[in-house]
Amino acid sequence: MITIFSNHSKINLKHINNISYYNNFDFLFLDESSKRTLEIVKGLNTFTKKGSLLDVLDKCSTSMGSRKLKKWVESPLINLEKIERRLNLIESFTKDLLLLDKLENILKEVYDIERLVVKISNGTINPRELVSLKSTIENSKKIKKILESQDNFYLNLLSKDFIDLDDISSEIDNVLIDNPPVIIEENRIIKEEYSKDLDELFRISIEGKNWLLDFEERERKRTGIKKLKVKHNKILGYFIEVTKSFLDQVPEDYIRKQTLVGSERFFSVELKEMEGKLLGSKERALNLQAEIYNKLKDFIGKEIYRIQILADKLSDLDSILSLAKVSNLNNYTRPKFNNDGFIEIKEGRHPIVESYMKDDFFVPNDTFIDTKNNMIHIITGPNMAGKSTYMRQVALITIMAHIGSFVPCDSCNISLVDRIFTRIGASDNLAKGQSTFMVEMQEVADIIENASSNSLLILDEVGRGTSTFDGLAIANAIIEYIAENIKAKTLFATHYHELVHLEEKYDSIENLTIAVDRQDDDIIFLRKIIKGFTNNSYGIDVAKLAGIDNKIIDRAKEVLAVIEKENEGISIDLNKEFVKDEHENPEITNFINKLKEINILEINPMQAFNILDEIVKRSKEL
Repeated sequence: MITIFSNHSKINLKHINNISYYNNFDFLFLDESSKRTLEIVKGLNTFTKKGSLLDVLDKCSTSMGSRKLKKWVESPLINLEKIERRLNLIESFTKDLLLLDKLENILKEVYDIERLVVKISNGTINPRELVSLKSTIENSKKIKKILESQDNFYLNLLSKDFIDLDDISSEIDNVLIDNPPVIIEENRIIKEEYSKDLDELFRISIEGKNWLLDFEERERKRTGIKKLKVKHNKILGYFIEVTKSFLDQVPEDYIRKQTLVGSERFFSVELKEMEGKLLGSKERALNLQAEIYNKLKDFIGKEIYRIQILADKLSDLDSILSLAKVSNLNNYTRPKFNNDGFIEIKEGRHPIVESYMKDDFFVPNDTFIDTKNNMIHIITGPNMAGKSTYMRQVALITIMAHIGSFVPCDSCNISLVDRIFTRIGASDNLAKGQSTFMVEMQEVADIIENASSNSLLILDEVGRGTSTFDGLAIANAIIEYIAENIKAKTLFATHYHELVHLEEKYDSIENLTIAVDRQDDDIIFLRKIIKGFTNNSYGIDVAKLAGIDNKIIDRAKEVLAVIEKENEGISIDLNKEFVKDEHENPEITNFINKLKEINILEINPMQAFNILDEIVKRSKEL
């Protein structure tokens, strides 16, 4: 048992039975930036579950299932055996919709026993919640029986996960009434015949209530006071209340107890004697009932670990059923896996975008990335044409396959990846004094440092946050580094058209672009990925589609024509290697080398001052 202390109370943590070691490398690692930009559990615009991959996949019937599915989505698997087990179960349910529906209906009657475990541990669980636990155990037995009856190896195997908790449900059934109240202070919660002593005490209490009703009626007739009432409160006990208009009819054997504004309260010897019997029997009954209930809680408290196992298996089943249901609703297919390092997707679709397109048709696209001739794809094309959507859908389909989910495409064959990194969109961190470009470069630095040849990199418009030449140089260098050193499967979207020449330099690089249909002054984005490249960003056309005033559009075309005319014939050869200047000044080189040899830890302040003075003089001479 684990106990922790706070400033106010001691909290029991019996529900924590073991501590397991969590290793990021046991799962497909997604950093926070990737989770955010790919909208794994939160939409970029909503900051909530709505608009996320989790929102698409979560059709769970229980809160336990939704929490479990969230864990699966945030931590996809890299163990192929575990992935295939989930896929086998999902496939079994997609082939039997009646079975899926039957199990879903049972799960809707299942209580969140995962949360109840904490209350059981702390002893704060109420009788109604214990009856809900009993009901959940009974429903789990129904589920187990249904799974066992199926002519399906994987479902039969799944049924064995549902452990027998009959002893717990039987004990709850033996002790508690079927529909107990939440508050037990003044109410009976223990079944009749469970305890003879308790039955006797409650019998006396009930008979006492009947006696009070008879006593009240007798006193009304004896005194002639029609509004005479026998009442009770915790301070005075039982008393007779008479309004002041009837005080002249109060008999002499009544003893005054309390005077109020509009009435007076009395008691009699007969009422006082019965009060002792009534209060004594009720107090003893409630004390005995509390003792019995506490023993029941202690019994269940010792079985917390078994209840947690059942909760875990119910949430697993609920998550599997949710993924199976989504697969049927959205026409997903089962992914295949290979050990050859390639990702091949036929007619792939973006799961989130597709789910929000009610009337429009989502244009699917093929993908083939490997570790040889198709390792890096440089994707050019206009804004709003679908580059980012395409890259994100490749990442999301890969993630879904690692979750063990069916995926939105006609077919796919995926090699397991260790990490997915994304560099998408613009953001800054003003609180830390970091510009958009600084944040972008920090994210790229993290990718370069941690990516491996088994990673999938999604890079969108790297280098756009600085001047054109700086950005182009950085983007070019990054692609070359990935091609020569990391050798990771990479999708690189860019408006730097000069980068397409890298296809000639590296066999591992292939150019892709977005098909565009131009009709007179209008363009139509076909949303289709094709081989090749474009040297036109269609920026002015996109501005026009966005609703920019025609005067601005016309002026932009005039300025663009002037710029293109001035730069006509100018080209940048990025394949040209940099050669060091043979006539580099050797004195400057020697001066820099001497500076490097200075060890500031071995000199005193006066020596440092003299060295600084010499540096200033020497630099002026050079």
